[in-house]
Amino acid sequence: MANTFKNKVFGGGNVAANSDMSIYTCPASTTTVVIGLTIANISSSQITTDIKLDASTNVHLVKNLPIPSGSAFEYMSGNKIILTAGHSITIQSDTANSCDVTMSLMEIT
Repeated sequence: MANTFKNKVFGGGNVAANSDMSIYTCPASTTTVVIGLTIANISSSQITTDIKLDASTNVHLVKNLPIPSGSAFEYMSGNKIILTAGHSITIQSDTANSCDVTMSLMEIT
């Protein structure tokens, strides 16, 4: 098995309000360990975000999270999320063009 560390980034400067931003989908024949997930508010006002996991069932990891202007939120805080083939992470903001996302992960193939 090969372990590969990666960063996935999503620049949210051109995304409509309440639109899903697809951050990562776990490839076939792969298990992924999410080790970091940061959302930065790049707008001039507070935003509210959702982090969602689709693992055969859609669930919220965070719902209606307020992030002040110029701030960032680190979701993981030492925790891990395990994804298997086809599982995905999406983020949604209530404000257009308002957040950038960085996700650190390890893919096990």
